[in-house]
Amino acid sequence: MMEYGQFLILFAVGAAAGMINVMAGGGSALTLPALIFMGLDSALANGTNRVAILIQNIFAILSFRQEKMSEFKLSFKLALWTLPGGIAGAIAAVKIGDAWFQRILAIVLIGVIISMLFSPVGKGDVDALKSEKRGWLVYPAMLGIGFYGGFIQVGVGFLLMAALFHLLQVSLVKVNMHKVFIVFIYTLPVLLVFMLNGKIDWLLGLGLAAGNSFGAWWAAKLSVRRGDKAIKAVLFVAILMIALKLLGVY
Repeated sequence: MMEYGQFLILFAVGAAAGMINVMAGGGSALTLPALIFMGLDSALANGTNRVAILIQNIFAILSFRQEKMSEFKLSFKLALWTLPGGIAGAIAAVKIGDAWFQRILAIVLIGVIISMLFSPVGKGDVDALKSEKRGWLVYPAMLGIGFYGGFIQVGVGFLLMAALFHLLQVSLVKVNMHKVFIVFIYTLPVLLVFMLNGKIDWLLGLGLAAGNSFGAWWAAKLSVRRGDKAIKAVLFVAILMIALKLLGVY
C-alpha cells in the first residue's frame, strides 16, 4: 500500500515533470529516478512511468482544446507514423538496458538546443506540408522518434519539438499542441507492451499520474497564453540541465 509520504513525493515530482513535458520535454528524467527511489527496478520504472505519461497527455490535450488550440486531423496523421516505431521500441525496452544510451542522448539534446537557437524557423506560422517540399520528411522522422519514445521516453519531447519545429515550420505553441497528442497515441500500444510483460506498478503509476496531469493541465494553458518566448525559456533550461547531467557534469 502506498504511504501518504510516497504519494506526496510522487505528486510533487509528477507536477513538475508534467509541466516540463508539455512546455519542453525531459520530465521523465525526474520521474524515473523517483520511481527507482521508491524501490522499482529500471524496467519496472520505465513501464510505470508510461501510466503517468498517458494520463498526463489526456489532460494536456483537453487543456489545449479548452484554449481553442487543436488540429486533431494533422496530429492524428503524424501520430500514426510513430506507432510501428513505438511498439518496436517498447519491445526492445523490456529486453535491453538503457544505461549505454545516456551519452548519445546527451549529444542529441545538445544538438537540439543548438538547432533551435540558430534556426530562423518559428517566427511565422506556415503549413510546411503545403508550402515546403521537405514537409514530407516529418513522417519518417515520426517513425524514428516513435522507436526512441517507446524505448526510453526520456527526452522524446525535445526530439518531437525539433522535428515539428523545423519540418512543419509552425509556432512552438502549435508544436506542443501536436506533441502531446502524438505522445498520447503512441503511448497506448507502448503501455500495453509493458503491461503484458508485467512491467507496471499501477498504484505508483496512478499516484505519479495525478501529479503529471496537474502540471500538464496548467502548462498547456501557460503555453498558449504566454507563447513562444515562455516555451523557449523552459525548453533551453530543461535541455541544458538534462544534457549536463547525462554527461556527468553534476
